[in-house]
Amino acid sequence: MFKSLKVRWAITAAVTLVSLYCLVPTLVPELPSNIGKFVVTDKIRLGLDLQGGMHMILEVDADKALETMMERTADDLKESLMDNKVRFRRLAKAQDATITMELTEAEGKAALEKILKEHHPELEIASSTVREGGQFVTLIYNEKRAADLKKLTVEHSVETIRNRIDQFGVTEPEIIPEGNDRIMVQLPGIKDPERAKNLIGKTAMLEFKIVDEEHSLDEALRGNIPEGSIIAYGSRDDGSGARGKVPYLLKNKTLLTGASLETAKVQISDRFGEPHVSIKFNSQGAADFDRITNENVRKRLAIVLDGVVHSAPVIQERISGGQAQITGNFTMEEARDLAIVLRAGALPAPVNILEETTVGPSLGSDSIRQGVIAALIGFVLVIIFMAIYYRLSGLVADSVLILNIIVLLGILAGFKATLTLPGIAGIVLVIGMAVDANVLIFERVREELRIGKTPSAAIDAGYGKAFITILDANITTLIAALFLFAFGTGPIKGFALTLSIGIVVSMFTAIFVTRAIFDYFLWNKGIKKISI
Repeated sequence: MFKSLKVRWAITAAVTLVSLYCLVPTLVPELPSNIGKFVVTDKIRLGLDLQGGMHMILEVDADKALETMMERTADDLKESLMDNKVRFRRLAKAQDATITMELTEAEGKAALEKILKEHHPELEIASSTVREGGQFVTLIYNEKRAADLKKLTVEHSVETIRNRIDQFGVTEPEIIPEGNDRIMVQLPGIKDPERAKNLIGKTAMLEFKIVDEEHSLDEALRGNIPEGSIIAYGSRDDGSGARGKVPYLLKNKTLLTGASLETAKVQISDRFGEPHVSIKFNSQGAADFDRITNENVRKRLAIVLDGVVHSAPVIQERISGGQAQITGNFTMEEARDLAIVLRAGALPAPVNILEETTVGPSLGSDSIRQGVIAALIGFVLVIIFMAIYYRLSGLVADSVLILNIIVLLGILAGFKATLTLPGIAGIVLVIGMAVDANVLIFERVREELRIGKTPSAAIDAGYGKAFITILDANITTLIAALFLFAFGTGPIKGFALTLSIGIVVSMFTAIFVTRAIFDYFLWNKGIKKISI
């Protein structure tokens, strides 16, 4: 089928038209509205180094997630022990992510082992000592369960950060786990790096706790904190515009968390015209909120975000419907960002920024200009060389070289791939590799012409004998490029991407298209001599 000249020209025309169609938004940024709806709208996407933006390496504190899980497990274990009538004097999570407890009966350890096996297989006994007055037991997380929890923490963090960034409105972000506890984040085109950092790094752990009004706050501030209570701080405008820290004594038990949220949105207060965040719980959360408010009428319910008390209103009556408000003298931007992180969910563990790089838009523009200049210089030099050394045959290769670049860029646009500065370097390399195949073919054709073959026979022999050599060279380079893409990161991937696409495209243009051009002149025009 491919021996038919019409079929080959049809394939070439189809590939060219599809490539140009994909490039329309890039070549013509402002399309008339009556035409724009008939073409694709995506331009070639530019990487961080070309359009500016932000690059960060985050470290997930997975150990903190394990500590939090141990706190919850300790509470659950207390209930299990009480349900099974196992007597104990003390049970608490220690600082080193272990649970320490004191059993008051000799047979308590056997009962504990049974409870762990049936209800808490993630826990195991690390040590057990009998002292005067009781049996002291230390529990730790099973090593495999702990490793799985840390892995899930990183995966959950990646998804949460991705959800936040998607709602923030960044196009083509790159969020990739690296190693056991790190995440690479690239945000091309970001205009406000500080806001992005705050949005990504906010843990957004929302908790509802009852204010402890049974004990003295002053005594707690002196160091006499009642068992089962904690001190937390909020902020309040002192009337002069300055914000001061306000201490609260809270019950340590969390009655409800942000995990029960269904949605969060910014609203404006009718009375003061200030923004606040309106939250709505899911069905289970609404039922829990209904029960909590019913049981704690006339008490103060503190709304705590990342350990900071935003408000602590008095529960005047039972609240049904599962809706609440978070107030705190927010600006509109702060309220929007808080709504975003609450909708996206809390990070399962704190994240720390280990590395941060910001690329300005002007630097990105300079990179594009310099990259385009480098590509044009390489392109012009190759065209001049081929035209001088191979004469009219060289011009055939040069004309196809233009098609090569059009198809390569069309594929990048069509598949929504990202073009980076190293990617431009890959295009420059592809320009040289594209004519390399024609150099091999033309040298073969010259050899065949020297031994007296006709132009048609020389072309057949030149393409036939050079094909295997060209295929071997391109396949080995393609394999190397694919390995770079699979195992490389950032700039290396950008280079490997354009190189891989360019190799495939150059095989098509240098062998398929140039052969169609030569066959057209040999068959249809009946030329008797090749200028080569």
